[in-house]
Parts: sequence; structure tokens; C-alpha cells
Amino acid sequence: MHAQKLPAAAGWRWLDAGFAIFRRNPPLLSMLVVSYWLTVIFLNLIPIIGAVAASMVIPGLTVGLMQAARDLEQGKPVGLQTLFGGIKQNPRVLLALGALYLCCTLAILSLSALLDGGDLLRLILSTKPADREALESGSFFLPSVFVMTLMTPVLMAWWFAPVLAAWHGQSVGKSLFFSFVACWINWRAFLAFGAALIIVAGILPGLLFALLAGIFSGGEGSFVGSFVILPLMVVIALCVFSTVYASFYASYRDIFGKPEIV
Repeated sequence: MHAQKLPAAAGWRWLDAGFAIFRRNPPLLSMLVVSYWLTVIFLNLIPIIGAVAASMVIPGLTVGLMQAARDLEQGKPVGLQTLFGGIKQNPRVLLALGALYLCCTLAILSLSALLDGGDLLRLILSTKPADREALESGSFFLPSVFVMTLMTPVLMAWWFAPVLAAWHGQSVGKSLFFSFVACWINWRAFLAFGAALIIVAGILPGLLFALLAGIFSGGEGSFVGSFVILPLMVVIALCVFSTVYASFYASYRDIFGKPEIV
């Protein structure tokens, strides 16, 4: 397993490559992204075991989206079965990756309790609006920085781990190791990729929303605007997130080469 070291500019190109893949079939890729979200949301609605089940299937669903992006790029047929088919590729390792990620996240959040007495953890786990409002009044800057710092190497280890396990048959340890190394040697490209995501997925949609809100503000314009802005923002969100998921595949392809699936 060999990971290419890429320049910082590659991070910007990943987003462009993701949009090129999205343009091949926007409705289909958007439908798969929505199906991914709905599956995770539905599982989380199940008491107690739902969150655990969702965490365990997310690696497989992520592989399914990556497979869809790969097939779209190569002009192969893609359907809903592509999304859920990812769970069947090296399933024991994928499930183990999901469970281990959940354990690491909970462990880091638990450690943050040493700084704020567990307020951040309670805020994340709280389901009652009243409880959340009470907790949100507190300061979470220091524990949030603490959590983000510890989660960074975890995210690096898991970034490519699902596809390395599914497409290359790697074990839990090897997939996490090679994913971490790939992210480490390409930190400049991932930094540029993060900046591109902030601009494309955060700043530009926010500016567009503010512009539209200003145009349709006040009186009847506000009523009409609700029928224009909300559907438009939903469409934009689907386009952005579908492009982002496709760009994940682009990052894998450029670093590890076009996959020869085992």
C-alpha cells in the first residue's frame, strides 16, 4: 500500500473533481446522499441501541457513497443498491471500525468532562430542548478546543479506513494506520481542502441566503420569499453535500490511485 504525497493545490482540485462527478448525474447522487442521511437518522431514533447501530453502519454507507462516485466517474450503472452494497464489503472490519470510532469519540468527550464537569457531553447527548437551552448558556470554548484537538488524529485515522478495508481487504489496524499516514503526509492538501469546504459549503451559501433574505424581507415579500428561499437552499445543500461526498472519493483516488477492488 503506497500513498502519494500531493501538493497543497490538490486539496482545491478534489472539490472541483467532486463537482465534476456530481454533474454526471445530480438527481441520482443527491438521492443517495438523502438515503444515507435518512438511514442514519432513522437508526438514531431507536432508543439506546440506535446510536450504536448508526455508528456501526456509517463506515459501510460511506463506502457505498464512494463506490457510487467511482462508478459515476467510470460511467457504470449506479442505484440504491450501490449505497447499501458497501456494507457487504469486508463487513466485520467495517462494523468494527464503526464501533471503535464511537468508543474513541465517547472517550474523548468523557475526558472533556475534566474541564467543564461534563456540560459539553450532556449538551451533545441531551434530547430535551429545555435542557439544551440551559446548557447552551455556558462556555464551551476550552472543552471544544480540547475535543477538536484530540479528534483530529482520530479523524485522520478513519478518513480512508473504510475504503481501505472494503476495497483492499485490510484489517482494522492496517486500514487505520495507512489512513493516518496518508493524511499526515498530505496535511497541506487537506488544509487547503478544509479551506475550500469552508468557502464553498459555508461562506458562499451563507452570503446567498443573506442576499435572498434581504431581497424578500418585509411584508408580502417575506411570505413569497419563504416559498423561494427554502426550496432553493435545500437544492443548494444537496448539491454542496453531494459534491463534498464525491470529493472524498477524489482525495482517495489521487492519493492511493484508482482502486482495484478485491
